Amino acid sequence: PSQISLQYSRFGSWHHTCGGTLIALQWVLMAAHCISNSIMYRVVLGKQDLLTDDEPGSVAVGMEKTIVHEKWNSLVILNNIALVKLAEEVEESETIWAAYLPDTDKILPNNYPCYVTGWGRIRTNGPLADILQQALLPAVDYETCSKWDWWGSLVNTTMVCASGDGIISGCNGDSGGPLNCQCDDGIWEVDGIVSFGSSLSCNMIKKPTVFTRVSAYIDWINEVGALS
Repeated sequence: PSQISLQYSRFGSWHHTCGGTLIALQWVLMAAHCISNSIMYRVVLGKQDLLTDDEPGSVAVGMEKTIVHEKWNSLVILNNIALVKLAEEVEESETIWAAYLPDTDKILPNNYPCYVTGWGRIRTNGPLADILQQALLPAVDYETCSKWDWWGSLVNTTMVCASGDGIISGCNGDSGGPLNCQCDDGIWEVDGIVSFGSSLSCNMIKKPTVFTRVSAYIDWINEVGALS
């Protein structure tokens, strides 16, 4: 219910481009690489089926402003995080509610079970999903993910890796969306933002989906004022 679809307008219709997460009634967390200043966007909340325009419980909202991390570096995919302020506050409901954020600097243990969700491609070079998908992606610790035959120096400690089994992964169109993990107390948190994967194939072995680690940016989110 906290998953959103970021959509852009082209030739009079709206198209899904990225995922994101509602973290407050007027704020959405997503990846910096999803945002382009020259494009008109809207945020759709409470969606399951992208093909159903008037889906019960879903709303489409314009964007007041986007705040991309000031140290976002697209060459090395560092600080791939952005916040979107919605044009108006949304009302929480059965289909729409804000996600919980992790504690500052929380690190997921290796193999911790988490889920990626999104409307990204259902296979490499395949079509986008119409219905919101979810997949179990166990966390991969930094020590493993930074091995030379995994992601090596392309990952750093402000990122989270997940899966890499060569079978299940995030894919194009999932970008910006959440890695959701359940805490010991039963609460689900958004621990990651889909950032990048292999350009050759979505589900390559030893090439996990890489996420921006949300717990590394709690201070930044607070500075922007998204949680006040």
